[in-house]
Amino acid sequence: MVENSPGPVSGPDPASGAAPGPASGAAGGASPSPGTTPSSAGAPATPDPLAPLAGLPGVQEAVDEAQDFLSRVHRHPANLRGHDVTGSEGVLRGARASAQLDGGTVVIPESGQVDDPVLAGSLRAAELLAPDGITETETTWRRAPLQVMARINAVASPTMSDSRFRRIAAESGRTVTRSGPDEFPVPGRPRQSTDQRLQLLAGLVTGGTRVSSVILSAVVHGELLTLAPFPDANGVTARACSRLATISGGLDPRGLGVPEVWWNRHRDEYAEKAEGFASGTVEGVGEWIIFHARGLSEGTLEAKSIADAK
Repeated sequence: MVENSPGPVSGPDPASGAAPGPASGAAGGASPSPGTTPSSAGAPATPDPLAPLAGLPGVQEAVDEAQDFLSRVHRHPANLRGHDVTGSEGVLRGARASAQLDGGTVVIPESGQVDDPVLAGSLRAAELLAPDGITETETTWRRAPLQVMARINAVASPTMSDSRFRRIAAESGRTVTRSGPDEFPVPGRPRQSTDQRLQLLAGLVTGGTRVSSVILSAVVHGELLTLAPFPDANGVTARACSRLATISGGLDPRGLGVPEVWWNRHRDEYAEKAEGFASGTVEGVGEWIIFHARGLSEGTLEAKSIADAK
């Protein structure tokens, strides 16, 4: 991915041929008009930085379809009576597909001992999104998304599968960094050069936009892929945070969808569309959102197969 390309979080106005950039956040206040975000008492409402994305060609149709498909799968009888079971399976399948997108395997040995470090990391991240852990994760995400991003990356990092690293880190109690002023630190610690854009992204998650969770999750997904702020496991982290955005935003509150499976089946197009998002052009950003939304829609087929088997 292109690390420092514009992207919609910091890009110029659509009139210049690039996707719109957001404001630096919004504070609480009176209910805003459509296309605005809350502002402090007595202050004018701040224009919603992501609102123009909903008007890009094909985006609203893709958003509507994803919302409809996810609403339907939540009404499946098996999900109405036992969503914890189906949700757990969905998170597991998503973690395996996400690992394969980053070059790992999807195979979990019968012994349960996972040797592949990419898969092991993806499964650790999935524990934070599974029914048993999602309440705490979601609560923190709503107020401190950067903390959750760091936590997800820290557990997802293949480095954490290395017992020697864990032992050294535990014994030293110190942060171990590579040489250089802006080199990668330990897992879960983003590069300083990405701080500003991560802060902008966090501002969107904590109330800086009122767009559909389909669009917000696409921006979270694409921006983390573009920035690649962590030492490794950026893909797994981006997809986990995207899933979390759909849960916390009420689009997929039970975490039933499995979009990772569809994205993995279309991995070449996934990489292509992610590069388009990173370019910051209107066309590139719009196509990424549509592709992301298509994964959310298609991911309900996997969710339905899980529910049908229960």
